[in-house]
Amino acid sequence: MVVRGICCLIPGLKNVSERIHAVSIVDRYLEHARIFIFHHAGEDKTYLSSADWMVRNLNYRVETAFPIYDKRIKQEILDFMQIQLNDNVKARILDKTLNNSYYKNGGDLPIRSQLETYYYIKRKNEMEAATPTTQKTKGS
Repeated sequence: MVVRGICCLIPGLKNVSERIHAVSIVDRYLEHARIFIFHHAGEDKTYLSSADWMVRNLNYRVETAFPIYDKRIKQEILDFMQIQLNDNVKARILDKTLNNSYYKNGGDLPIRSQLETYYYIKRKNEMEAATPTTQKTKGS
């Protein structure tokens, strides 16, 4: 799980949440991505949603979640999630000890997910701009 702020779920509890890993990333820009990725029968299912999981949203509002079928868009969303999971500058580990220590992956390269996401999109746009128009319509 990647959450922006507090998380009421306690990861790492035996027989309850030992398979759940949670990090909190709070940085300069306000982010509220609602991405849900499930692994089902050998296939990843990816959804986007309008709501975070708060009582006011789940009980008192009309919210929606929808699946992502387009493989290109799905891959882009998975790339964004991987960038966030690799963050070793702003990510804090949420665990049963409640220490909220910064995540360190042992690498010397600092990965700040908000900056890396910006550069990911910038590189993608530059590559698309450099691609001749005839090749762009072939892949569509």
